[in-house]
Amino acid sequence: MRILVVNWLDRENPQAGGAEEHLHQIFGRLVEQGHQVTALVSGWPGCIGRTNLDGIEVHRTGSRYTFPVSAPKYYRRHLVGCDFDVVVEDLNKVPLFTPLWTKSPVLLVAHHLFGRTAFQAANVPIALVTLLMECLIPFFYKSTPTAAVSESTKRDLVDRGLSPDDIDVIPNGIDVTLYTPLSDSKTLQPTILFLGRLKRYKRVDLIIQAVAELRIRGIHVQLRVAGTGEEAPELSKLVKRLGVEDRVELMGFIKDSKKLELLQSSWVHVLPSSKEGWGISVMEAAACGTPSVASDAPGLRESVLDEVTGLLVQHGDVGALAEAIEALVSDAKQRQRMSDSAREFAESFSWNVSARRFEIVLGRVSGLTNNRVGS
Repeated sequence: MRILVVNWLDRENPQAGGAEEHLHQIFGRLVEQGHQVTALVSGWPGCIGRTNLDGIEVHRTGSRYTFPVSAPKYYRRHLVGCDFDVVVEDLNKVPLFTPLWTKSPVLLVAHHLFGRTAFQAANVPIALVTLLMECLIPFFYKSTPTAAVSESTKRDLVDRGLSPDDIDVIPNGIDVTLYTPLSDSKTLQPTILFLGRLKRYKRVDLIIQAVAELRIRGIHVQLRVAGTGEEAPELSKLVKRLGVEDRVELMGFIKDSKKLELLQSSWVHVLPSSKEGWGISVMEAAACGTPSVASDAPGLRESVLDEVTGLLVQHGDVGALAEAIEALVSDAKQRQRMSDSAREFAESFSWNVSARRFEIVLGRVSGLTNNRVGS
């Protein structure tokens, strides 16, 4: 198949996150299976306009703010003659409305919708635009085949007006040969980890407040925050205001090798987001035998099995978050039990399986095959 993937960012973009990792893992594998994959994404200052990432031909145009306008223009000028069998649009905050500017069949890929949580992720004007654009989804994507990464996301899409019959659920995968437990790798002192972009809706501030509360209780916990984003300055101020500079390390950008080391050496991974499509960092931690404490929120309640692979707490409840962290760092037997269960759970997810399921759906959408997922 000749496949065009349209997404706001690519894996090399400084703002790239879980959605970009997902696309690269899936479509990189489809390239290995002999499919031709082209990606149309936004650029950033100093980037190369065209490049090849693991066999994916990447075209960059505009910026993250102008991409909805520059993408269709670039497509008409440079890509319309490529005769793609299928176009994949990654729904990321604001729809790109590909059915309006391409004649090829479209597959919509949805990680999660923001809804009112958009106001936790952006300022009011941008949040209002995001909310409005999500309301337009059923009008422009009615009957459009869709792949959702979780049942939570599927329910959100159905609530917006899409038909459940048009939606396949294909969970994210994990490379369990790379992300694996390492004997005797845990830090000597209790250490917890946040790994991801520093976005407002990720609510890293709640973890910092929980660490401060634990300090008052006499519980020593070190927090490592690995990632970059617009919330970094505010988080730094919060650390100083709460007087926990000796307990919290804002690490900024880290390389993949360091990421693996952090996942393997931390006692607990923490993700108190208001909403996630799935939670790739949760599964990466699980594969390394590190249980998670997360919000009982859409997406996360599927990637974290409460009391089995980690603990779920009410979103926004700092006290409950602190208690869950304390429960895991203070009980070695419970932590080991959840560590073993987390690894076992992670082993049931594979990027190869996810890619194969995408291949089946893409074949059906393009009209080249009639297979169904699971057949």
